[in-house]
Amino acid sequence: MTLKNNLTDWMWLKLLCLTIIAALTFEHSQFDIRISELFYTNGQWLLQKGAQPYAFIFYDGPKALLIFSAIYLITILIIKYRQPSSNTSTIHYGKLDRFIIPLSVREISYLLTILIGVPSSIALLKGVTHVSCPNHLTLFGGELPYLNIWQNIVANTPAKCFPAAHASAGFSLYGLAFLPTLHKYRYRIFEIVTVLGWTMGMYKMLFGDHFFSHTLVSMLLSLTITCALASVFFKRTARLKAHNLTLSSTVDSVK
Repeated sequence: MTLKNNLTDWMWLKLLCLTIIAALTFEHSQFDIRISELFYTNGQWLLQKGAQPYAFIFYDGPKALLIFSAIYLITILIIKYRQPSSNTSTIHYGKLDRFIIPLSVREISYLLTILIGVPSSIALLKGVTHVSCPNHLTLFGGELPYLNIWQNIVANTPAKCFPAAHASAGFSLYGLAFLPTLHKYRYRIFEIVTVLGWTMGMYKMLFGDHFFSHTLVSMLLSLTITCALASVFFKRTARLKAHNLTLSSTVDSVK
């Protein structure tokens, strides 16, 4: 059990290594170019940037929902912290119970940290890499040459397109899969969040705002951050569970 917990604790490092490998692999191949060429024909992208109703469905709508979710979690966190434990207060707060999700304060704090931390971290990384979007490149009617990450950093190009920040907002919901309360639904959550994040990422690819690798690295990096923070937030919970299982096994063997 201890060995299994230790392996889980270091899973984020494996994911980080996979993220770096994915970034370097696509950077030194023609995969990104070939995939983007599928969305660029006769000098035009398949979708115009800002075209409605697509912008609302795949950009403004999801962004607003995630911001609302963060505000909701902050509100619930305040309510839980201020809620007294007396019987009188239980009756008083009973009306609010249907609006409060059945998660612990630690779980809500973790989710809030993920929803804010993942997109913020990737947005900061974009400002360091200076990687161009496909629609900035001469290959797709733009003005900038196609450079690798290191060349973009050295050249200090004005673009900030790597990794994909918009998709990372959707991928940040991977945090739900690491909640102890939702543990039995983790695989279903992973599938749904992956589809959501890639839908948001694909929308941006259709008008040349991102390469395929931008979204892929965003997904892997988001998963790395959610996994690393989960090992911090829920390590004590995992240890207590392991201790209880060991104790239970000992008692059963004695019987």
